[in-house]
Amino acid sequence: MLLRTNRDTLLSPLAAVCGVVERRHTLPILSHALLEADGERLNITVSDLEIQLECQRPLQTGHPFRLCVPARKLLDILRALPAGCELQLHNQGRQLLLHAAGSRFQLQTLPADDFPLWAADKETPISLELKQNLLKRKLDQILYAMAGSDIRPYLNALLLQLDGDALSLIASDGVRLAFQRYPLPQALAERKLLLPRKAALELSKLLQDQDQPLRLELGARQLACRLNNTTLRCKLVDARAPDYLRLLPDSHDCELSLPRQAMLEAVQRVAVLAHAKFRQLELAIRPGQLALRCRNAEREEAEEKLPLDWQGEPLEASFNLAYLQDVLQSQQAEQLRFGFGHGMRGLLITSPDEPDFRYLAMPLRG
Repeated sequence: MLLRTNRDTLLSPLAAVCGVVERRHTLPILSHALLEADGERLNITVSDLEIQLECQRPLQTGHPFRLCVPARKLLDILRALPAGCELQLHNQGRQLLLHAAGSRFQLQTLPADDFPLWAADKETPISLELKQNLLKRKLDQILYAMAGSDIRPYLNALLLQLDGDALSLIASDGVRLAFQRYPLPQALAERKLLLPRKAALELSKLLQDQDQPLRLELGARQLACRLNNTTLRCKLVDARAPDYLRLLPDSHDCELSLPRQAMLEAVQRVAVLAHAKFRQLELAIRPGQLALRCRNAEREEAEEKLPLDWQGEPLEASFNLAYLQDVLQSQQAEQLRFGFGHGMRGLLITSPDEPDFRYLAMPLRG
């Protein structure tokens, strides 16, 4: 017998790493998880050749072993079993036998030596110690602004920029930009790294809302994040990011302070009649009011008006509906500041509760 343990003991680390496993894979080994035991600890490692995620747990095993098992199949089996039931794992040639709660499962395995483990980055990395809860909050406020499949690789990534005594976090899809800043205890040499979209999202999922440290190791070609008993490694995007910060406007023709929840609810209501394809939200600022309007191809229209303490010149602009919803949902502040400009200067949203946060959305043309 390879292992006897509680179902939850194995489910927790496997669930933590399985997000990296691709559902559609070109190499069979990439759909597998590498299980390694030395008698006192169990390591579970998965990889898609761009990201490697390893989770370690203290676990007494009968003897050391290494084998590759189908990751998602094993995860689905564990989730289907009763909570707290006892598991027994047996190795039978090229198969893994799992006995639990009167059920028996037989899974095909692959040789452990075929698993593509990474070599460590030879260059000494820059090491940062950050707080999990603070980094998680800042990432959750900006990650939605990354592109998903743009031909420009630097847009499908999160920019990590060392700026002296701070780590700047910047996400952009080319039409909008979200910025946060994590203060550092000491100044470091300036440096820019591009963290792939999938790795940034996996990192955010791993972070917990607790005041515990994590360690970021920024290498020349790789980034490693070590937290609790989990290590995430990823290859950095080989591209040069533009100077995003110069895009942020210094002044506005109109500055408003609006209740976030009321604005979000108004956007959600008018979105019911938004165009299915273009998803355009029209904003019209008039003395004393802000009008939000959506229209669709059937010539239907929805309009909502919010009161304003504004007596300046009228201003109109149209934006992607999702771009407003995303930022309003990601923030928790009661009030947000909106800076508008004439022409194509964009909409800048800031938060009094998050002084380092910036969100810039460019208007739709025409």
